Amino acid sequence: MRWSRYFLFTEKEEPKEAEAPSHRLLLKAGFIKQASAGIYRLLPPAYRVLKKIENIVRKEMERSGAQELLLTVLNPKELWEETGRWDTYGDELFKLKDRNGREYCLGPTHEEEITDLVRKVLRSYRQLPLILYQIQVKFRDEKRPRFGLIRAREFIMKDAYSFDTDEMSAMISYETMKFAYQRIFNKLRLNVIMAEADVGQIGGSMSHEFIALTDYGEAKVAYCENCGYAANAEIVPLQKPEEEQEEEKPMEKVHTPDVHTIQELAEFLNVPPSKIMKAVLYIVNEKEPILVLIRGDREIDENKLERIIGTDNFRLAKDEEVIKLFGTKKGFIGIFNLPEGIKVLWDNSLYGVKNLVVALNEPDWHYINVNPGRDFQYGDFVDVAQVKENDPCPKCGTPLKVKKGLELGHIFLLGTRYSEPMKAYFTDRDGKEKPIIMGCYGIGISRIISALVEQYHDDKGIKWPTPVAPFELDIILLNTKDEQQEQVAEKLYLEAEEKGIDVIYDDREESAGFKFADADLVGFPYRIIVGRKVKEGKVEVQSRTSGEKWDVEIDKAIDFVKEKIEEDKK
Repeated sequence: MRWSRYFLFTEKEEPKEAEAPSHRLLLKAGFIKQASAGIYRLLPPAYRVLKKIENIVRKEMERSGAQELLLTVLNPKELWEETGRWDTYGDELFKLKDRNGREYCLGPTHEEEITDLVRKVLRSYRQLPLILYQIQVKFRDEKRPRFGLIRAREFIMKDAYSFDTDEMSAMISYETMKFAYQRIFNKLRLNVIMAEADVGQIGGSMSHEFIALTDYGEAKVAYCENCGYAANAEIVPLQKPEEEQEEEKPMEKVHTPDVHTIQELAEFLNVPPSKIMKAVLYIVNEKEPILVLIRGDREIDENKLERIIGTDNFRLAKDEEVIKLFGTKKGFIGIFNLPEGIKVLWDNSLYGVKNLVVALNEPDWHYINVNPGRDFQYGDFVDVAQVKENDPCPKCGTPLKVKKGLELGHIFLLGTRYSEPMKAYFTDRDGKEKPIIMGCYGIGISRIISALVEQYHDDKGIKWPTPVAPFELDIILLNTKDEQQEQVAEKLYLEAEEKGIDVIYDDREESAGFKFADADLVGFPYRIIVGRKVKEGKVEVQSRTSGEKWDVEIDKAIDFVKEKIEEDKK
């Protein structure tokens, strides 16, 4: 491909709307263009990356015995009503009607439709086990789409579904997909941690996520370097601590004016945040107040809270709601003089803490040296705190590491979550009808593009790994008016094409500096610089990844690059 004819146009200005490196670089390098909030067009170079990702995924799916099909984007309401998800999936579900008033959704995932297909075809245990998959566009009405392809409303996903006769067979399918995912991410050259995860909206009995480490991921993964435990931070259990062995001091009322945060209160009273009881008021379903009490040095994990209260329809109370319910302002909510009808949840972190600082629902006043048993009684303890660095591993007790990450893959052992309500049965060897045991397995194909850029970039631009690079080689003609240089560049370009290298030839009439800046920005793995050295019978080969440079004879240059590319793909 000649760059002068290719639909690739870089930008020199930094995109103001982009925070994540991948979002900024994909926009600036001309790989994506925004159509609307959370909706992006993939331009030719991004589409080439996408297809290479898909090819890697397809090879591993087929190697695992999965068969590809293509389901519909429009899903009938009736299927989702069978599983109860039409009303419970939430506001992320795009719903619409046809001209006859029949209701549909744009598929965010396809458990219902694949189960409907299978129940109409499969009848006997002889037809199982089976794994079907597709690569297809998905839609989710994200409340806050952000970071480009990382959190989009329209995206491309590979979703696979397994169908088995019993739990043992289903577990074999699950493990087969788990190993396939590990091979896929290895081939994509992504640093990914496999972590235990919550089943969430999909449901089932077991779940694992595959998380790429990046500062702009929305997941947090906690892992233990000693025993190998790894889990999404939202499901890491934090147990009650040992009761503190400390002499109880007399409770005292203290004036605390002009303090608004835990840190300010800690400094004002000269106590550590761990000695402060923090109270956070939530409003559930727009009507029910819930007060969550937690130690001052901990934060609430709202994913844990969602599982405890059974809904995601909750929010922090507004200032006027705090005043109406407690007669005080935020920062001064406490357990004393609680109004009736307030449900209270105690985080495990507060168990056994002595000589606490506690608000008393009176502006600008706190109690100090408050002790459980003597001054107040505990209520229901729950685990609602965010896990943080150095919390104990739930398996071996070693301090945990906690990193941000981007979920790229998620697998679920569904059991009969969908087959039973949708009556997807098979007949076993004894002639009895039984529900099919299912699993589902997703990979965010378009999100992987962003994950690759997150993990492979520098201050100049993208550094694509060779297996997924849109082009493997960039031939740069420095002087388009130099006949000898042009002849050499043309010769190398044609030879590279003949030898099966994905090559782009930068034949544009631009300055050398302009071309080098573009080459760094778009990040093709190798480049051949056709410049003054052609008079010596040589060209310069450069690696975008390592920065290495080699002077190579013109006749050997393409073979030299091809060998490097093949080494990278091993």
